[in-house]
Amino acid sequence: MSDDAAPKTTVQIQYCVPCGHLPRALDVQKAILERFGQALGGVTLKPGSHGIFTIDVNGERVYTKPDEFDLDALLAGIGERVTSAAAPA
Repeated sequence: MSDDAAPKTTVQIQYCVPCGHLPRALDVQKAILERFGQALGGVTLKPGSHGIFTIDVNGERVYTKPDEFDLDALLAGIGERVTSAAAPA
């Protein structure tokens, strides 16, 4: 791996602890890691409250509850960002 390699895509999932959204957050995290694995810089979970459930890719919000949750569409959108991050400039 060279020193000038582009930074890898990172994903952050923020979920409401009191609402019990941890299982859903873990399912999403697992699906992302299974699909993209080592192409990612990481998938982190961030505990929150007040009903929050958001997904950010490289700091850009790609999902906010109560938007319709479509895991396949989310994975496709993340895949586009992973691909564009890996493409040479």
